[in-house]
Amino acid sequence: MNPGTELPERESAEPLTLRDFEAAARVRLDPVHYDYVAGGARDEITVRANETAFQQLSLLPRVLRGRAKRELDVTLFGSHASMPVLISPTAFHKLADPAGEAATARAAARADTIMIVSMASTVDVRDVAAAAREAVPGRDPALWFQLYIQPDPEDTTALVRRATTAGCSALVVTVDSPVLGVHDRNKRNGFTDLPAGMYCENLRNLRGDEPGSVRQIAMSPALSWEHVDMLRAETSLPILLKGVLHPEDAKIALAHGVDGLLLSNHGGRQLDTAPATIDLLPEMVEAVGGAIPVLLDGGVRRGTDVAKAIALGAAAVGVGRPIVWGLAADGERGVGRVLEILREEFDHTLALCGAGGLAELTRDLVRPAPADRR
Repeated sequence: MNPGTELPERESAEPLTLRDFEAAARVRLDPVHYDYVAGGARDEITVRANETAFQQLSLLPRVLRGRAKRELDVTLFGSHASMPVLISPTAFHKLADPAGEAATARAAARADTIMIVSMASTVDVRDVAAAAREAVPGRDPALWFQLYIQPDPEDTTALVRRATTAGCSALVVTVDSPVLGVHDRNKRNGFTDLPAGMYCENLRNLRGDEPGSVRQIAMSPALSWEHVDMLRAETSLPILLKGVLHPEDAKIALAHGVDGLLLSNHGGRQLDTAPATIDLLPEMVEAVGGAIPVLLDGGVRRGTDVAKAIALGAAAVGVGRPIVWGLAADGERGVGRVLEILREEFDHTLALCGAGGLAELTRDLVRPAPADRR
């Protein structure tokens, strides 16, 4: 090379892992918005525990049970997914990309998986559904709706009606938020509201209010099982409870006609020092005794995490923050790539574990990691 000749700038590499997407998102997001997405409650002990707990489990593979092709599909409450990985509800996608939840929905539809639309979506659930249908014409999107039961029953009824009209086929009721978790990062950053022109669109004109009116999501310390009963009485949609952590509450949920549980500690965003969800999973599965499906979210970052959760009894897993990382890094394409990475890693893990499908991921394949890895 001649003296003074400059090397051409190397193009940034395509993200290969979910961690790569997080790094790319951190560069592109407003630091305040990055902290909002990445952060959790108080000291963020539970945020870290969710991921660490997966790392403290080992997979013990079986051999000579070869399959040329693994079956990854799952059907939950009438919704088909091409893999046991769905999109958990996360708020404010327009902080990551101007298209917001519409881009996420298109990616989910193309990946043929389930998206749980957040009540705090910055795109109306009806427009989210329309975007998913446009992405895959001729196929109804697999959409569920996350719901905070509101203190005013008429608001809850209006939200259920809006989600049902949009085509959502299940309600995921968040029950771990009688009050909002306190996020020290948000307090330090002064992040208290969305930027101008951005709204929780599912709360706009909710009950035929004046055009442009926006209601706020109301948390209710008085929320009780009676509210679940009221919701059960007014909708025929399947109801999953998100945020049940105690096995005794899981048994109570069965008695109240709940159709499923999403085992979740809100990504560490509510009660700090709550246990990691993967640590609670075996006991939760035992508590319901196979009567209803138990799904899990919190800390899933690799295909091996998906396999561990399925082996311990989860019907499927959800991912939240990684979806926002993908959206921030590369819009709809980034979300699609995050889902594809998890699909590829999970399929590869199945092959290495000697499993041809989800049913062959059994509890005996999961062991506590050696003490020196903890």
